[in-house]
Amino acid sequence: MKHSLLLTFLFLTSLAFGQKTTFNIKYSEQLAVFVFMQNLSDNYPENVLKTEFKKSKYNIAQYKDICSKFDKLNIDYSYQFEAFPYGSKTPMQTRDILKKNLIETTNLNDFKLRSVGIVPNKTLNDLAEMISVFTPIYNELIYNPNKAQFEKQLAEITRYSTDHNMAHFFETGLAFYNASWDKAIPFEIAFYPLPNAKGFTAQAFYNNFISAIQTNLRDYKDLFSVMLHETFHIIYNEQSLEVKMQIDQYFKENKSKSSNYAYQLMNEVLATALGNGYVYKVLDGKEDANDWYYHTYIDLMARKIYPLVLEYIEQKKPIDRNFIDNFIKIYESNFPNWINELENIMTYRYIITENEEDLNTVSKMFWYRSSEENATQIDENSIDKMQKTPLTKLIIVSKNNNEKLKLIKKKFIELKDWKFNADKEFNYKILLNDKSQLIILNQKQSTIEQLLKSL
Repeated sequence: MKHSLLLTFLFLTSLAFGQKTTFNIKYSEQLAVFVFMQNLSDNYPENVLKTEFKKSKYNIAQYKDICSKFDKLNIDYSYQFEAFPYGSKTPMQTRDILKKNLIETTNLNDFKLRSVGIVPNKTLNDLAEMISVFTPIYNELIYNPNKAQFEKQLAEITRYSTDHNMAHFFETGLAFYNASWDKAIPFEIAFYPLPNAKGFTAQAFYNNFISAIQTNLRDYKDLFSVMLHETFHIIYNEQSLEVKMQIDQYFKENKSKSSNYAYQLMNEVLATALGNGYVYKVLDGKEDANDWYYHTYIDLMARKIYPLVLEYIEQKKPIDRNFIDNFIKIYESNFPNWINELENIMTYRYIITENEEDLNTVSKMFWYRSSEENATQIDENSIDKMQKTPLTKLIIVSKNNNEKLKLIKKKFIELKDWKFNADKEFNYKILLNDKSQLIILNQKQSTIEQLLKSL
């Protein structure tokens, strides 16, 4: 009997036009094996799944070779929704669609049939074959030893969701974000066991939420607050084009110099205030005294905006111009220096450099990022593309310095009075008219890290 058919629970319903929005909790064996193989990759950090595999009899050349081939499968393609304001709608990701299809099908043949055309057929067949080979390995090492406890957890999670009326939170999110949801489309929520772990994982996409839960998990308020946090991201993503354009206009028309960076932060801040603030308090009876989010800027802003979010929830008001103006005001009045702090503004970055190693350096310095684009040629085309985004703009000049700096000055009208010495090493930062920061590094002897730290 397939494990993916083992347990399916109806966990959330809401009434609209006589229909119900259903949230199905299940264990998907196919997804679990896919995630297991991802975690065995040499590119993944050490983790409990990799540990169990390494100490098993399967840690031999035959299976390690399959893992290596799995790691090299090209299953990552994407496209942007060009009609929407930049960054307001998540790009389509083929890896997520494949995971969605693994969850929503009951066998690998159906998975392949549903997934034809997403990636090349040979890639799809190879992926299905690898999952097939590793399914008994996963079951022997991970699922079967934890099966009894995991099934008990699924039953408890279902009861918890019913007892705490999770429908209320979903409908609250729809009203607040001024979004809608087709009640004929269910949410598919896939859990899988994570033995010997101290925490759970969470990811949401399309109409899916997936989570690896530690086998000793007993208190579910954290899990559900995070699950609703991720669900609010989905609701935000599904706002109509009209609503997205309105919100974008409200931010752009606001006169504050902080409006752009407040906008960049908003999606994560609102999901945190709603999920880790509002939902958690309802479930636990008091606010979470711990950090609401692991990134300082998001955590601090979420707490500051929380009273305003509560006001709108209680009045059942959707996000409007007044909310956006107050959001920006709270950002600027409480954190006026954030638009100059690299740890904050480098979360949203567009980097142009002719030395690809610079990209690794920046990633090590600023590991947390929400949006990133890169180019490895400093020319008119790359600068034109950079200027179309509201991201922090970092240009690193290390070759043909005088020529490249002249081009940069020509392309940015804000630099018309800028004077530079191409023979001298320097760093330079200016707030552009689109309220994003432009950072120019003219490198000679110092490292990129040294030049950035001295800004």
